[in-house]
Amino acid sequence: MGLWNRLVGRTGRSHAEGADKLLASLLVMAWVVEARDPYTGGHLWRVSRYAAMLGEAAGLSGAALARVEIGGFLHDLGKIGIPDAILRKPGRLTDEEFEVIRTHPEVGARLLSAHPLAALVRPAVLHHHETPDGGGYPHGLAAGAIPVDARIVGVCDAFDAMTSTRPYRAGMRIERALEIIAGSLGKQFDMDLGLSFMELGRSGALAHVAGHSDDGIPLQNCVMCGPTLVVRREAQAGEHVYCRACSGEYRLEAGDAGLPQAVPTGERGSAAALEAVADEALIARVVQGAAARAPLGELLAIAG
Repeated sequence: MGLWNRLVGRTGRSHAEGADKLLASLLVMAWVVEARDPYTGGHLWRVSRYAAMLGEAAGLSGAALARVEIGGFLHDLGKIGIPDAILRKPGRLTDEEFEVIRTHPEVGARLLSAHPLAALVRPAVLHHHETPDGGGYPHGLAAGAIPVDARIVGVCDAFDAMTSTRPYRAGMRIERALEIIAGSLGKQFDMDLGLSFMELGRSGALAHVAGHSDDGIPLQNCVMCGPTLVVRREAQAGEHVYCRACSGEYRLEAGDAGLPQAVPTGERGSAAALEAVADEALIARVVQGAAARAPLGELLAIAG
């Protein structure tokens, strides 16, 4: 329980210790899943941030908004059940491999089943790949039958996938991704939520999240693999970071605007150096932010 205690201690709210522990346990689970794919660094944080902005634009507040924000962070939890050979494949997936990927919403829902906060995030985890035209998965839900949490996270997840670099393609410009969303309104994306998200994009509100792994912390480039280097907000010059795609080692050196810059050392990371370690400080900030929107009692009530 040491990890949870350290996370909860950072929130400074002893009266909500139990709620913070529960939220932190879910977020760390999700972090471990994300760390398996070297090209998704910051994806959960970005989807969570986009979901909070879109939820607020759609009129959500308090517990409902907290639930969407947490659901955005946890939506890919079920990818823990996807084999590395598929999850980390450098090329496009075959039809058979994509069928395996399609199992992750239900795997995530099953994984959550015994958790005390399962009902809070189950809609986003299970239904974020459902689409208004009924062609999504796993249940082929359509339009209003899709929970609003899932409709919000679905837009945000797709946008982040389009604007993020993968081994076989560079990430799209924000403007191009918004054009694709515009062309699929009412089919792949909820009409009203898609329009609201496009307005956020046009206003520039998405630019400080796209390509970042934390507020004000952009992903940095591996010379071999592209933007795969995640630098913690608390990182200092002299520390090392590693590309989890090629294991390249980088030393952080003082850079402009107070942000350390990753400089290649020409070395490779050891197995110990490449081991994924949860960013406890970031997780604590997410926990604190969600708890500030609504206490645990309200979150449980709206989940029920």
